[in-house]
Amino acid sequence: MTVCTGNICRSPMAEVVLRARFEAAGLGDQVEVDSTGISSEEHGNPIDPRALAVLTGHGFEAGNHSARQVSAVDLASRDLVLAMTSSHAKALRRLARGDVALEDRVQMFRSFDPAAPTEGPEHLLDVDDPWYGDDEGFEVTMSEVVAAADGIVDHVRRALEGVPPAEAADGTPRG
Repeated sequence: MTVCTGNICRSPMAEVVLRARFEAAGLGDQVEVDSTGISSEEHGNPIDPRALAVLTGHGFEAGNHSARQVSAVDLASRDLVLAMTSSHAKALRRLARGDVALEDRVQMFRSFDPAAPTEGPEHLLDVDDPWYGDDEGFEVTMSEVVAAADGIVDHVRRALEGVPPAEAADGTPRG
């Protein structure tokens, strides 16, 4: 599950890209991908038209999307929860209410991008919110999503095969 603020820009873009990548990797029937938001502000709204335009422009089909807020049940029923920012990760970890196993499911989306920083504060891995800017911000979001997608697919493939998680460049387990 991918998670952003309102579930109309970043997380649905990531959901669409990941679903396509899992299908291409032959894992589409083994992996369920969805998205949510931390806030209920956009509940029921479709994907932002600018996000949809970028997805379509890159050859992805978004389908129907209806924004929804993440719940504790969502967190407990997902094996991997991919936060778009450190603020989202913190909110998700609070939602876990001290359950370390649930907290461990929360990972930063960009932590799977081999070119992303491997040291420093978690916020260095943030996928910035494009909603407040122009169309270029959505292209930046798309490039960050695409850059991490193969690493996420590899991580999930390894988990399905029972292989330990890959290590980050600094030697710590990734995911």
